[in-house]
Amino acid sequence: MTISYNWLCDYLPVKPAPEELSTILTRIGLEVESLEKFEAVKGSLAGLVIGEVLTAEKHPNADKLRLTTVNTGNGEPLHIVCGAPNVAVGQKVVVAPIGATIYPLGGEPLTMKKAKIRGEESQGMICAEDEIGLGNSHDGIMVLDASLQPGTPASEVFKPANDYIFEIGLTPNRMDAMSHIGVAKDVCAFLNNLEQTHKYQVQLPEIKALPTAASPLSISITIENTDACPRYSGISITGIQVAPSPEWLKSKLTAIGVRPINNIVDITNFILHETGQPLHAFDANAIKGNAVVVKNLPQGTPFVTLDEKERKLDATDLMICNGAGEGMCIAGVFGGLHSGVSDTTQSIFLESAFFSAGGIRTTSFRHGLRTDAASRFEKGVDISNVVFALQRAADLICTLCGGKAASGIIDVYPSVKVKTQVETTYSYIRKLSGSNYPADKIKNILRSLGFDILSESAEGLRVSVPFSKPDISLPADLVEEVMRIDGLDNIEIPSKISISPALSVQPDAESIKEKIANYLAGNGFNEIFTNSITNSKYYTPEVLETAVKMMNSLTVELDIMRPSMLETGLESIAHNLNRKNEDLLFFEFGKTYQVLEKGYGENNHLVLYLTGRQTTETWMHKTSPVDFYFLKGFVINILRQLGYKQLSWAESTGTGLTPSWEIKVKNQVVVTLGGVAAAKLKQFDIRQPVWFATFNWDKILGLLQKSDNFYKEIPRFPAVRRDLALVLDKQVKFAAVETAARGVKSGLLQQVNLFDVFESEKLGVNKKSYAVSFTFLDPQKTLTDKEIDGVMDKLIKTFETQLQAEIRK
Repeated sequence: MTISYNWLCDYLPVKPAPEELSTILTRIGLEVESLEKFEAVKGSLAGLVIGEVLTAEKHPNADKLRLTTVNTGNGEPLHIVCGAPNVAVGQKVVVAPIGATIYPLGGEPLTMKKAKIRGEESQGMICAEDEIGLGNSHDGIMVLDASLQPGTPASEVFKPANDYIFEIGLTPNRMDAMSHIGVAKDVCAFLNNLEQTHKYQVQLPEIKALPTAASPLSISITIENTDACPRYSGISITGIQVAPSPEWLKSKLTAIGVRPINNIVDITNFILHETGQPLHAFDANAIKGNAVVVKNLPQGTPFVTLDEKERKLDATDLMICNGAGEGMCIAGVFGGLHSGVSDTTQSIFLESAFFSAGGIRTTSFRHGLRTDAASRFEKGVDISNVVFALQRAADLICTLCGGKAASGIIDVYPSVKVKTQVETTYSYIRKLSGSNYPADKIKNILRSLGFDILSESAEGLRVSVPFSKPDISLPADLVEEVMRIDGLDNIEIPSKISISPALSVQPDAESIKEKIANYLAGNGFNEIFTNSITNSKYYTPEVLETAVKMMNSLTVELDIMRPSMLETGLESIAHNLNRKNEDLLFFEFGKTYQVLEKGYGENNHLVLYLTGRQTTETWMHKTSPVDFYFLKGFVINILRQLGYKQLSWAESTGTGLTPSWEIKVKNQVVVTLGGVAAAKLKQFDIRQPVWFATFNWDKILGLLQKSDNFYKEIPRFPAVRRDLALVLDKQVKFAAVETAARGVKSGLLQQVNLFDVFESEKLGVNKKSYAVSFTFLDPQKTLTDKEIDGVMDKLIKTFETQLQAEIRK
């Protein structure tokens, strides 16, 4: 939000220095991000003076130059070489003497020095208007009023506007501070609190009686959609003359970065930044039937806006229509091409209204029209300020544009809004703020901000909230108001903090999450955060049946809450691949969403995305691409870090992965992993394999033991390894071997590991050989061959019986 110091001071009973005011604004929660000096004319004509040309003779060495002497009221006349064709004796001119700096339009600053031009000395410069930033003309030097006295500073003659501009970092809820008067109210409240008085009040502009037009112009107002437009006011003004605005008005707008256009438009912009209330002016001759109707038009109705673009209206877009039912303006957002004010307009209908914040935001985003008016309405304007802003604008239009009121103010307000009431206690305010505010201070601050105290007791009070603060509805909101007006920097920071030790619930979800994130980051993974809102085009109709759809999507590409983490991660991978980052190890903690029979469901996930090479290639080591086994290693290590060892594997389908495997713990699927299918990669124009694993993080945490201590004492007795070579049918997976081995109930068997796969015609048709190692351990004693042989015999019989395995010897 941009605030002008001079403009703000128009409403303040006292005028603090810019730096002091900057401190006050930051203390009351309107953080000043920058304070810069504004100069309507760069340099403000500093050092330039009025001079009188005493002599003007032809330069002896140049046909187009003149030798002049100029009286600048400072003793001896200055000798200046001038190239302007219009210089003449007796003229009053602007002179830049030696040492003065000029700022030409579109050029670099130039400091005057004594110089010789074609052999003749020059002690300064007689200036044209573009050379000092006063205009665009370079036809010759400026010739001024003959009554001016030589030596008069040029800044006193032209009085270039100077100001200080505050850039305030407003939070979205502070619509009350989106105007100069709104900020002035906060400053006055701060000053009242400082002195515990009520003498500081905003100096509102005086509204004069409007001159009356000879012929009335009556335009009726009808509101058909009172939910979207609870209040609509207007007035007819005739006899206006559209022309450039006066300098004071142009200076105020220019200072805050608003380009002046003409007096009517400038006045509506001025009121917007003065009061926070958007206005709109219609050419009265374009209002057919002398009637304004606020309503919705049918879906798909074409409407041409001021930017000459035809837009198809949605049935929910609120429109300002004429008596013939034709749209004239998208309410609160953007005007129409055929109803706006032009250079020939002589009669206008001026609108001031209150529109529903949600409807304005939806329409604004739908049509891509992010206007100043829409940004105000979508945050909520002051419904009680509608008529005041209209009266203020009408007064200025009559004063500056020659207009006369052709009607009274028509105010259609079908259902008068009731102020929000909030009740709180003094103890609550003190507890939440951490400051021991006296009751009188609390009441003084709230009254200064416009709150009405409806009732009070020794314990607390009940207040009604001003319409300018629609964000306030809870007792905590009142605490915030008291704290910021008292000064956020007044909040005491205690020298010590006392806390009661507490035991965290086990397992500690955040500690586990951090542990796994640190493991992955330490192994070369980068954590990513992708948008939980995504594009429905990525998913099949079956998936979309249970997807959570956005009712008010920001764009057509972001219309559902993601039902899967895969697609948003592939967007990130594609983005990197397109920028030649081809070796990627990503992980992400995030949520997926779905529609349930009753309400909605959220599931937490940890996902891994791998593509490219495993490591960077060096002269010592060649690298290889990531593959399923590389992914599997990280998945197993994560589960082991979480204390899971008894895992079962099974192939799966319908996951969009090829191959696709599931890992189960206690018969529950906790991980799905595999390679992303080619069809899915094609959706994102990815031309290299991508491997993906998704952990059901909710199940992972739910199955954890109720302690985060997964450590055990190192066994004092050695482990024993035995190997077997199993000849099996090709379709038998190692998972079946591992499952069969785990089915042999033995406390001695610790690990089952596949370390070689061999295929040959010598083994038989459709046969292969698995070389499997078995690790045995008894933590209480050294194992004997007899004990190990007993378990191995059971394993061999199990493999022969269940898998029809042949043991190679």
